[in-house]
Amino acid sequence: MKLIERKCIPCEGGVNKLSPREIISYLKQISTSWEIIDDMKISKIFNFENYAENIDFVQKVAQLAEDEGHHPVMHVYFARTEIELWTHAILGLSENDFILASKIELIYDSFN
Repeated sequence: MKLIERKCIPCEGGVNKLSPREIISYLKQISTSWEIIDDMKISKIFNFENYAENIDFVQKVAQLAEDEGHHPVMHVYFARTEIELWTHAILGLSENDFILASKIELIYDSFN
């Protein structure tokens, strides 16, 4: 099943974080423009034409995060947003981060 078709599973800890090899494997299933940070986070910058479009994107990502029960860190600027994903309970990356990344990309694609 593709990442986009999966749902985030609540993580309260007790799950192993992904290894560097697993992270690379998951990245191949989404856009390779996500940056790996210390094998702990993935990050991507999303650019927009203007502030209103950017805020519309942020609101849609926020609703997705609520629906999935998995919340990214978002740094919002005038016409761009940087999103960071990691699973806080394990201080590293889990499958949930890549599920959410794939769904965020789908939202972003709707703006182009």
